Amino acid sequence: MNLRALDLNLLVILDALLDEAHVSRAADRLGLSQPAASAALQRCRHLFRDELLGRGRGTMRLTAKAQALRAPLKSLLAGVTDLVDPPELPLDQIRQCLRISMADYPALFVTGPLQRALTETARGIDLVIQPWHGAGAAKAALMDGSTDIAISVFPDDDADIQRDELLTEHYVIALRPNHPATPGFDLDRWLAWPHILVSGRGEAHSSLDAELARLGRSRRVGLVVPSFGMVPDLLRGSDMIAMLPSRVMAAASDLVALPTPIPVAGFPLHLAWHRRRSKDRALQHVAVILTEALT
Repeated sequence: MNLRALDLNLLVILDALLDEAHVSRAADRLGLSQPAASAALQRCRHLFRDELLGRGRGTMRLTAKAQALRAPLKSLLAGVTDLVDPPELPLDQIRQCLRISMADYPALFVTGPLQRALTETARGIDLVIQPWHGAGAAKAALMDGSTDIAISVFPDDDADIQRDELLTEHYVIALRPNHPATPGFDLDRWLAWPHILVSGRGEAHSSLDAELARLGRSRRVGLVVPSFGMVPDLLRGSDMIAMLPSRVMAAASDLVALPTPIPVAGFPLHLAWHRRRSKDRALQHVAVILTEALT
């Protein structure tokens, strides 16, 4: 291929087209006319010998080749930006939107402090807190560039992902004051009452149930909810019991916290981003604020 014939601007447009999966939105994002973006898409199709964006039901879909192009294209463009090394803007002059993927814990604790800190230091940084679909989906989104920062449990090192451990969390048992299970609380008393389980996927079983089965015991899961933030009010108005991360429990100081009757493994919490973003000043500024909010 003759690289001298390749227009770098075409790759910039392709990056926007693949992000938006929509010609008009990509054009608006880049300040182009819709016909210009459509023409660029046709040139990209010729360059890569692939449809790239195909018609779906009322929308456009990325072909398999387009999906495969997303991560290397973003890495290439990030590398060009680093090579050119534009003058660094002061934080208060940055205009950028960052997408953060995280479950409700830790979103319960970091969203407010992050927004307040940005109001004081970098008002031009906008945030999108994305729906949570699990750590695997968050990692894939970091790779293809549809997420900028993720907070989750990332058990494996990856050469492309910067992963910093923020904390190690442990679980406690939470129940309302004067709950009848409190006196002499033990495994039998714990299992005698229905439990609230937090599951973003609506699952009524967790690794705890497997451990109880190994001990020849079981529990009744009386309620499954998608968010830790829902649990304290539910406990205050019932005789149900929940197992919560200690920081969630600390925010509900009127509830009673007891140790788990059997050993329950905690979990580390990681802050992660793609290494191609290591020189993105807005991202790194947000990463520092998130770290401070959770440590």
